[in-house]
Amino acid sequence: ENCPRGTATLIKKGIITGAKKTLHRNKAVATACGGGTKEEMDFFHMNPVLELHPSEYVLNPRVIAANDNMVAMNSALAVDLTGQISAESPGPVMISGTGGQLAFATGAYLSEGGRNITVLTSTAKGGERSRIQSLFEKGTIVSVPRNLADIVVTEYGIARLRGKTQRRRAEELIAIAHPDFRNEIGRAHV
Repeated sequence: ENCPRGTATLIKKGIITGAKKTLHRNKAVATACGGGTKEEMDFFHMNPVLELHPSEYVLNPRVIAANDNMVAMNSALAVDLTGQISAESPGPVMISGTGGQLAFATGAYLSEGGRNITVLTSTAKGGERSRIQSLFEKGTIVSVPRNLADIVVTEYGIARLRGKTQRRRAEELIAIAHPDFRNEIGRAHV
């Protein structure tokens, strides 16, 4: 994917090293590098620490999976109690594209020791709406199917979904929903 703002600083500080990567060891890999400060762009210009590859390569689940212990981390708009992840639309109104989320979720799932982490706040619309939902609103686009759901994180905790029964998945997701919505979601689930 695109090399996000701040990556240069993290590389300079030794936080991002790529030292444990299976492919492209000691390198950062992206499809593009833009939107950063002039200092960041100057750091990356002709710097061998960053390799740019076409999206057909970077977003190929087989390439992603070739990295042992791959951890994919993405945000979402909502997660339903089956573990379906929506990163594109709450209902029929599209807010953003999926980017490489499905490719990275698939690649991490197939990676030896890999994990797929989805991060979201527990509520939307100023606390009026739960992002953990019993069922998605009609028209919601599913960005990542429930079979690839692994770890979901809100400010209320961590739900570990991989390999769990549907009932256990729902219980774990309800436990990380905002407390104001847990009973409502639980009742709708039963």
